[in-house]
Amino acid sequence: MKLLRTRIGVSLLELVVAITILGILAAGVMPMIRNTALRSKEIELRRNLRIIRIAIDDYKKTYDKMPDGPLKTGSGYPETLQELVDGHDFGDVKTGKVKFLRRKILNPLDPKSFEDEKQWGWELRSYKDKPETTDWGGEDVFDVYAPQDGTAMDGTKYNEW
Repeated sequence: MKLLRTRIGVSLLELVVAITILGILAAGVMPMIRNTALRSKEIELRRNLRIIRIAIDDYKKTYDKMPDGPLKTGSGYPETLQELVDGHDFGDVKTGKVKFLRRKILNPLDPKSFEDEKQWGWELRSYKDKPETTDWGGEDVFDVYAPQDGTAMDGTKYNEW
């Protein structure tokens, strides 16, 4: 009976070893959790850039299919990103306003874009701007890019995507 009472419970040594092992595992998991959150934002950033660029390209293709006339003015790119959501009348009676995005596509790395209704969180380039410029000419929206100067997990800069 005395032998059974001494074996009840966990010894201090076993408890210290178990806590040490759990601490080592937790220390290894925490960086992976942080990296997972950043990686998901980077994936969303790439996806959102692709969606907006495809919408801009579709706008240009639709413009190029228009017959020459008084409605066909400018470079063929939207004047603002909001025009992709609101739609544009290309003069086709059957279709009316053509919309290229269902909603605003926000920059996941820019918290201001989620708060401000007018901000999308992107920097813009017009058709006449040079590719390396950071100042938008304001004529139209030829391209979008992320304004963040940070470096992605793959070593590339966000603003070069």
